[in-house]
Amino acid sequence: MSDELQPTEQYVEQIWETPSRPEIVELTKTHVQAMEMTDDDLVWVQAGMHHVLLTTIGRKSGKEHKVALPTWKDENGVRVVVASFAGADKSPSWFINLRDREANPKILCQVQDGKFWSEPEILEGDERNIVWRQLCTDRAWYENYQSRTDRQIPLVRLPETQAIKD
Repeated sequence: MSDELQPTEQYVEQIWETPSRPEIVELTKTHVQAMEMTDDDLVWVQAGMHHVLLTTIGRKSGKEHKVALPTWKDENGVRVVVASFAGADKSPSWFINLRDREANPKILCQVQDGKFWSEPEILEGDERNIVWRQLCTDRAWYENYQSRTDRQIPLVRLPETQAIKD
């Protein structure tokens, strides 16, 4: 039996060119605004990937920050986001803020069909490596991003720890 992983139903082939980092920042701002205005598939499912709108608290400013991120679900169906910033040398601000457990013990997550609180889990060690391999089987461009940086690109699991009723 082969150790080679098979793609899941979440497989996406990259048919776009990765935007520059400044373009990513601007596209994210626009995407966040659209996500707050509608639950339409055209906004929430981009390039075949479902997205989540994360709200973190700035570790220095104390201000609310929002970011739109593609999600991938692990073998238990829990959303995972990738702090790649297209392979930048530094982790994205949303991850640095999220990593600060004092400012962000729980984060607000909005998905297409609702909102929930999550106590995010930064994956480490063998668990991170196993999830990374399966994720990259479905989304190969993350391997390319990893090759651009010396930092290990973080993976964050977003379990739904408390539902929010509208």
